[in-house]
Amino acid sequence: MTEFQPFEMERLMSRWETTVDFNLSESGVHPMTLGELLDVGGRTVDELLDLALDYPVVNGKRELREAIAGMYPEATADDVLVTVGAAEANYLVVQTLLEPGDEAAILLPNYMQVWGAAKNRGVRIRECHLVEERDWAPDLDELADAVGPSTKLVAVCNPNNPTGRILTRVEMDAIVAAAERVGAWILADEVYAGAEREGDEVTPSFHGLYDRVIAVGSTSKAYGLPGLRIGWAVGPPDTLDELWARHEYTTISTSALSQELATLALSSEVRPRILARTRDYIRSGFSVFEDWVASHRDILRFVPPQAAAIAFTRYDVDVSSTELVDRLREERSVLVVPGDHFGIDRCLRISFAVPVDTLAAGLERIHEGLVSFTR
Repeated sequence: MTEFQPFEMERLMSRWETTVDFNLSESGVHPMTLGELLDVGGRTVDELLDLALDYPVVNGKRELREAIAGMYPEATADDVLVTVGAAEANYLVVQTLLEPGDEAAILLPNYMQVWGAAKNRGVRIRECHLVEERDWAPDLDELADAVGPSTKLVAVCNPNNPTGRILTRVEMDAIVAAAERVGAWILADEVYAGAEREGDEVTPSFHGLYDRVIAVGSTSKAYGLPGLRIGWAVGPPDTLDELWARHEYTTISTSALSQELATLALSSEVRPRILARTRDYIRSGFSVFEDWVASHRDILRFVPPQAAAIAFTRYDVDVSSTELVDRLREERSVLVVPGDHFGIDRCLRISFAVPVDTLAAGLERIHEGLVSFTR
């Protein structure tokens, strides 16, 4: 068997998220039900019954691609490939744009899929970092040093997972300048655009800032529709055609029903209503979470996320994050993500965009676990 870098966080969640009383490991907003989506979209189940469960348009039905394109500056349906979640889009980009021996600069901490997929591809990783002491702002000097003649890809996640940090326009421009200097591609994972906590303006995309950008999104995180498994890549049509060719080796297509429902969710009439729901969950849950952290200020601290449904929380207890998470799961039946899955120990990634009663009960279980370690 070949050497393989497993996706540690997804391994943890796949194994345990359905086995605990309180799952606070998820990174998206609390999911919508089918009935809720149809109600928000003004549709009925009866209207879906004539849908043929056949192979759909493999790169995404045109109406769906048009709805996605409408979220990006000057994009058209031809600039969009629909994929099985953002995960497939990210994977296809790595497989298409990178060869063994290439270099990729990755801004960390980050959703570690691109990092792991690149390692498994035989790519050399140049890590650059968000700086906790600067409220998770990127070290732009380190980034500039990391991007060199062998760099083929610069990967960012904006808004960031796990910190919820949104890059400023100055920081975005610096990333573009670094990539453009050597002709590298930018892979911008933008799945949390629309999940802003501090305002209603959607986080700007890297798309349109440079001609070698592939922007990735999905219905999972900001829309509360992870079960649709709809994602997308937005970029130059000739490059997307190369991704599409590889898409036919992996999944062939998304499902016909998922494409129909995603077209409804991302329509210009329905999308703002879903994002309003998202922000309600994020803001109400954050208030509960912030109060909880304040009540444990002797051992907990965090930089408030500007977006996303998660908080990256540092703790002052003498135990590794993986051991702490395992104990919380085994002894308190609550699941969160250990910071060492992002390369930063003594931190926990905790979801807060869930119903407040569920959140409060789950946080109480974490409190009990922390108390047991501090006695």
